[in-house]
Amino acid sequence: MKKRVVVTGLGVISPVGIGKDAFWQSLIAGKSGITRITRFDPTDFATQIAGEVKDFDATHYIEKKEAKRMDRCTQFAIAATKMALEDSKLDLDKEDRERIGTIIGTGIGGIETLHDQYKTLFDRGPNRISPFFVPMMIANMPSGQTSITFGLQGPCECVVTACATGTNSIGDAYRIIERGDADVMVAGGSEAAVSPAAVAGFCSMKALSTRNDEPETASRPFTLGRDGFVMGEGSGVVILESLEHAQARNAHIYAEIAGYGSNADAFHITSPAPEGAQAKKCMELAIRDAGLDVTAVDYINAHGTSTSLNDKNETVAIKALFGDHAKKLAVSSTKSMTGHLLGAAGGIEFIASVLAIQESILPPTINYDEPDPELDLDYVPNKARKQEVNVAISNSFGFGGHNATVLAKKFKA
Repeated sequence: MKKRVVVTGLGVISPVGIGKDAFWQSLIAGKSGITRITRFDPTDFATQIAGEVKDFDATHYIEKKEAKRMDRCTQFAIAATKMALEDSKLDLDKEDRERIGTIIGTGIGGIETLHDQYKTLFDRGPNRISPFFVPMMIANMPSGQTSITFGLQGPCECVVTACATGTNSIGDAYRIIERGDADVMVAGGSEAAVSPAAVAGFCSMKALSTRNDEPETASRPFTLGRDGFVMGEGSGVVILESLEHAQARNAHIYAEIAGYGSNADAFHITSPAPEGAQAKKCMELAIRDAGLDVTAVDYINAHGTSTSLNDKNETVAIKALFGDHAKKLAVSSTKSMTGHLLGAAGGIEFIASVLAIQESILPPTINYDEPDPELDLDYVPNKARKQEVNVAISNSFGFGGHNATVLAKKFKA
């Protein structure tokens, strides 16, 4: 018998707010978190804007000595996990920690540490490299350090599937509980890649918006004038539990995870497959896994990056899968406010989907001022909308052709 899996805790570090309440209030207010980059001088860069996390102090969540031995990406993960655990009211001292696991992925990992240590290598020589360089940089450390910090001894893994990372992490954690290998999983994504090398690399690809004079309007998914995505940083972490475990401790249940789809385009290292064929299949897999018909879906938190190809292909995939029901769906991109958090995107966007179910409010796609005649779905333009949401799916599609979809539904005992 497959176990039912529910969501009991939410933790968010984002460009529009720290903590689930601040994050959600910003989303439904249509607040943009995109500003000029402050973490380095972006004057010589074609793109000078990003969604940075403001007012983050790692020592509010981690001992100062330990925080210094962690990349910002890992600090975000631990902070988001601390919030999620507190939100879930899970008392770790009363739990079997061998039955609690961790999957917090990252698309890029400790690139700030890599940048700083390479500068040290070239400026000061190999003997001045930090002994913490490698364990600060490697991509598994958001998961590894989280498990160490909270003493979680169950499955501890790291997903790295580019922009699909957060969604794959949550989906894989769901599967672990579903098959009975853990009672609780800490799952999501973390990213802190607003660094010179990463921004320069994406600039070189012509992937980023160059609306430097209008940062707040730069991320504009599904609009005719979209000119690229805007980088963001942060972390989204959720606490997943088997239904039995959650009910035994009388936990608050936000929603139930009922379906997961994962597949590959097998097409190109950066471009999505034409006509969104595998994106369509990925959504279909999640809906089928949940045992639902496509007409049961009320809301899609789209990957919606604000790039020409992605937004078009995702729209085409939705129309191909949902048919006539596509016109009745609400489809919004919260990246219009947060920017694209890369490996952490799926984490915060799943949280937005869960809160949409709980609060019966659809977060909008802001900056939707110039409809693209080829893209004709209901993108919840500019303003949040009060609407009951029984079933929501969250999409993430990553470089390398990685596709992931998680389906959540309103919990019914």
